Amino acid sequence: MITSASNMQMKNLVRLQKKGRARREQDVFVVEGMKMYREAPREFIEKVYISKSFSEKAEAGELLGGRNVEVVDDRVFQSISDTKTPQGILAVIRRQHYTLEQVVGGEKPLVLVLENIQDPGNLGTILRTGEGAGVTGIVMSADTVDIYNPKTIRSTMGSVYRMPFCYAEDMDQVMRNLKQKGISVYAAHLKGSADYDAVDYRGSCGFLIGNEGSGLSERLAAQADGYIRIPMCGEVESLNAAVASAVLMYEAFRQRKS
Repeated sequence: MITSASNMQMKNLVRLQKKGRARREQDVFVVEGMKMYREAPREFIEKVYISKSFSEKAEAGELLGGRNVEVVDDRVFQSISDTKTPQGILAVIRRQHYTLEQVVGGEKPLVLVLENIQDPGNLGTILRTGEGAGVTGIVMSADTVDIYNPKTIRSTMGSVYRMPFCYAEDMDQVMRNLKQKGISVYAAHLKGSADYDAVDYRGSCGFLIGNEGSGLSERLAAQADGYIRIPMCGEVESLNAAVASAVLMYEAFRQRKS
């Protein structure tokens, strides 16, 4: 049993929780809790850590049979956890890699293109909602928050394992790629001339979603096939990025299933 926070494995787990660079260099990320462990692809699980108190539960043996497991003193486990009330199980997962072709390919794709999203919770919620709404892939600009940030991972509720995604250095190339594939892309924009539910999304299409504070850059928005808007009452100008994404994704979902 690991009883010291000075243990090299414990120090590395803290680095993985806090540093995107460490996650990139080791090509892994950390998940916490029963749900995130249960849903993780078995072949991507590198190692599992459980608290001493969790190891004494009847479900531990059934859940962890045959796994490479380290038992950690409860106090030390608390120090490596990113949550205030850890469930007693934490796993190191190998990162999955998708090409742009995998993310935007397929038959009749529905794609999200995210530019400079900065809030980890927003990004995680977008992934989770995207899976629910039938989105086939998500492309993110290089300056978007790290998808493997612990807060993002928790917000995905497991969707990070199943939703194809990639980061792109050259968003102009992404747009050219989408157009070459016949994917119509609509920018969620305050200058939108059409209400979001007045456009046909039954074919191959995608949505551009911009930064929480400043929206889409003019350069990227100008490459869209059209600007769409979500009507607002009162003095509200715009919705939270995750909420706006959900509205658009579920309108496409509604149209496609009818």
